[in-house]
Amino acid sequence: MPPIEKDRYYSLQLIDLYTNNVDYPGTRVDGNDGGDFLITGPGWKGDIPTRIKRVVEMPTTLAIGIIRTQLFSPDDLENVEQIQAGYKATLLSVYAETPASAPPPSVDWLPISDDLMITNYWALAAFLLQFAPPYPGDETPRANLAKLGVQKGATWSGADLSPETVKLMNAVAVATEKEIRDEAARLTDSSKLFGTPEFMKGRFMVRAAAAQGGIYGNSVQEALYVIYAVDAQEAPLDGRRARYTLTLTPETLPPVEAFWSLTMYDRPKQFLVDNPVDRYLINSPMLASLQKSADGKIVLYLQHESPGAALESNWLPAPSESFYAVMRLYLPTASALDGHWKPPAIQAVPQ
Repeated sequence: MPPIEKDRYYSLQLIDLYTNNVDYPGTRVDGNDGGDFLITGPGWKGDIPTRIKRVVEMPTTLAIGIIRTQLFSPDDLENVEQIQAGYKATLLSVYAETPASAPPPSVDWLPISDDLMITNYWALAAFLLQFAPPYPGDETPRANLAKLGVQKGATWSGADLSPETVKLMNAVAVATEKEIRDEAARLTDSSKLFGTPEFMKGRFMVRAAAAQGGIYGNSVQEALYVIYAVDAQEAPLDGRRARYTLTLTPETLPPVEAFWSLTMYDRPKQFLVDNPVDRYLINSPMLASLQKSADGKIVLYLQHESPGAALESNWLPAPSESFYAVMRLYLPTASALDGHWKPPAIQAVPQ
């Protein structure tokens, strides 16, 4: 990771196959001086080059890394591109100029889709177990799965089980997928949804629902999410029913050490909302351009139609249907983490 200026946020979120956040090389953990980090698979042993800043052992052999680099404004894009050009992933053998390890065996990947995750769930689960050793303490449920033929290195077909057992297992996959989606729709407290393997230990439904509702979310120390699904009267947000406002005061501005943002999504597809001004979020770097009252209040307008040219700087376009918004606080301060800061509510303005 390249060194960057002190006031810019960046991070490498390292996520294992269970969707747990294993580590965060970057601003919060390591500062902005950059460095070389060695990322290994589970149980790796070997010589560590002296230039390595620290070692991160991933608990699973499949993992993902997501890099975030703060953009201050559209004029800052070239600077971000230069930083991005400095991120590099290199095999240890190339980095250390040592003989290369033997390549891993090729994998005959199973086809996968949303539908197959339900209809072919147990075969896919058995396939993925080869990349996901059990966490300490999960040996018993893993052994119970093995009794049903769901085990590392096995191709599950159900042929060794009774038809009644296979029927029940397939029914459980369908019912549990619905349960996960229903639970995901109820999630509001992001501080308990994502975290390290230790933090998420044994919380299987929360982990599954969080992945369904917002996969690869950050641990709360890195980013606190405020999920706005309802207004102050607990009514679901819906552009057909009302216009909305969100008022920020000097006391309720999100307390962060990096930056904050408020992003708009349509509820049916969970996508950003197309709009005539190409605005999908309002964030802290935009504060200087937002309209403010004499006492420092900032009223944001969350609605489908423009609030008028004079107020358009404070407009976050919403769809003409159900929607939700997410406020993200990157590097939240202690007041946000301990609950002293209360996020302001979204107020409905009847049509």
